[in-house]
Amino acid sequence: MRCLGAGKLAEAPEPARPDVAAAAPLRGSETVLLVEDDEMVRNLTRRMLAGRGYTVLTASRGEDAMGVVERHAGPIDLLVTDVVMPGMSGRAVAQRLLAVRPGLKVLYLSGYTDDAIVHHGMLEPGVAFLQKPFSADVLARKVREVLAGSSPASGASDR
Repeated sequence: MRCLGAGKLAEAPEPARPDVAAAAPLRGSETVLLVEDDEMVRNLTRRMLAGRGYTVLTASRGEDAMGVVERHAGPIDLLVTDVVMPGMSGRAVAQRLLAVRPGLKVLYLSGYTDDAIVHHGMLEPGVAFLQKPFSADVLARKVREVLAGSSPASGASDR
């Protein structure tokens, strides 16, 4: 309590408490297939995801991703793929993988803005998208959001 003067008392304000949920790191135990042609980005993203508890399978090209999926007997919960890659685009990778793993969720990554890739027909509006560069926390939040979504390849875009 503090004195307001003339004998009036007021409640002291509560000290601010940090939001525990916001401070807690977002973790997971799912299996993620990461397809990224840039080795440095692929390695960094793999470390970000593995550091949050995910099992991460990697491929440097779409064609390689198909082989990874064929060799992996267990579930793959999420495809994280670059949109623009040599050979097979991220969209083509997702379409082919969804044909053999129908429950697969998809998160697209790109250095282009979501407006640019939608405008140029590389992706449909409303797909899960994360623009590069991103921090480990932003990636973790987006991955959790997509994994929590109710349908494959669902989610709103993030810039």
